[in-house]
Amino acid sequence: MKVSVFDTYVSKKNGAVMHFDILVPADLKDENKIHAFGREYIAQKGQEGQPLTTSECRFCHIEEADADVVADINRQGYAIIEMQGCNN
Repeated sequence: MKVSVFDTYVSKKNGAVMHFDILVPADLKDENKIHAFGREYIAQKGQEGQPLTTSECRFCHIEEADADVVADINRQGYAIIEMQGCNN
């Protein structure tokens, strides 16, 4: 499965930065839906209400998804790859 990768940086409530990628099927072009996926994820991390727009979340590239990413997309419509600042 080809996926679009959106490079995302969100300021946390304490001023630190969360860096993560949102991966969605390559044919999904609705940025509002992609941003909603990101807001769902940051809410799960206790950061609800933090801004997530095209300023924080930008298309990066398309790649072939591995099995874990495909499973997440099949289950919830998207996958998250945590890069830094997501678990502290």
